[in-house]
Amino acid sequence: MRKNKCAAIAATLAALLLAAGCGSGGAANKAESVNPQGEIKPREISWLLSRPADGGVIKAMKQISQDYAKEHPGFSLKLITTPDRPSYIQKLETLAAANKLPDLFDIDATPFAQKLAKKGSMVNVEKMLKDMKIYDNYRTSALDYQRFDNGSLYMVPFESQIEVFFYNKALFKKAGISVPKTLDDFPAMCTALRKSGSTPIALNGKDMWPLERYMAFYPFRTSGNEFIKNLKKGNAKLSDAEGRKAVEWLADLGKSQCFQQGFSSTEYADAQALFTSGKAAVYNDGSWDLPALATSKLNPEVRDDVDYFLLPTTPDAKTTENEYAAPSGIGMAINARTYDPLVHDFIKYSLTKYSKIYADTGQITPMKSSSAKIPSDATPLYKRNFDDADKVGKVTLMPWEHSSTRLQIRACNKNCPSWSRAISAWISLSAPWIKSFKKMDLKLSKI
Repeated sequence: MRKNKCAAIAATLAALLLAAGCGSGGAANKAESVNPQGEIKPREISWLLSRPADGGVIKAMKQISQDYAKEHPGFSLKLITTPDRPSYIQKLETLAAANKLPDLFDIDATPFAQKLAKKGSMVNVEKMLKDMKIYDNYRTSALDYQRFDNGSLYMVPFESQIEVFFYNKALFKKAGISVPKTLDDFPAMCTALRKSGSTPIALNGKDMWPLERYMAFYPFRTSGNEFIKNLKKGNAKLSDAEGRKAVEWLADLGKSQCFQQGFSSTEYADAQALFTSGKAAVYNDGSWDLPALATSKLNPEVRDDVDYFLLPTTPDAKTTENEYAAPSGIGMAINARTYDPLVHDFIKYSLTKYSKIYADTGQITPMKSSSAKIPSDATPLYKRNFDDADKVGKVTLMPWEHSSTRLQIRACNKNCPSWSRAISAWISLSAPWIKSFKKMDLKLSKI
């Protein structure tokens, strides 16, 4: 209880400080200075991250920082890693409230981040990349994922992914079904799979964002990202046609028992294990997990049966088959207050070296200049996934979790649940939540 109170107080302080524009003087001016002049004086640079310590991003940046240190004695990059996202957000908000953000810090394109940018605490990344003459090297989808609703860009992407529905062909054949052509086909798909003895869909509900994806699918197909944008501004309600259709679809998934028992508390690894063990037939996941799902690491009993399909459309879809979730991961922001010639030079050096090094880890890079290295033990899905990534359309799904920070939830009245609690309840057919549409309409602009 004490820990939760402390977190709430810290986050509230962060909001108050941001709203008041408190902090060290001159930050707003520095935010516009994307090419600081002066002597490059080597020192330690700190980066607060929310990424796996053994992941490709950290491995690549460690190598790059070591190479940079050889050319600049006295330089070092301190990586402060907190992979657990809720703990990371709490730490980030606390540091922001105390005006002690490090030189570099990971952050999503949330309203909280937008307030930091508006305050002048973050360097304008679009201007910086253009000044460095590398902006055009990036994939459009990688940059767009990092943008705020107004189109501004304050985070550097280090990844580029696509999200697909992996499925077990043998379990589909056993159930006598084919790949769903529309989202409306999902309930029938689940019913058939459940009757044949399989768990229809493996879902990692504990991390929240996989659950929130399902809330986003239907509105994205019917209106692109307009519904969630309007919802955030208070110009739309969950009781509107698009929101109601999304909830009804989720309720249909619940009636059809699409997800495993206890899905809302299932962890990432456990959900994936349900699929890779052959117990679950479908698993929505991203290309970051190709090493586990499309190489010899995958259970040989299911390896030849694993395939994938893209996000199905709807009869009245306004987005196309090649438009779906194409995230570029959590972005890196640059502290405008400490942005000096050294930080500028190191970032420019890193971004010119990063793409090739990261591509060698077998992952899609956020830049167009390097092709990812496909492992020698990869299944055909690996290359097909990379090819699909190159065909992503102009509109990509805006993550709803970017709209659900604790600060935003506190903007609701005391009856307003978090997105994930509401979605879990809807899928579980919890009548009290369904009857509370109007109470759950988030006025996210009032924070």
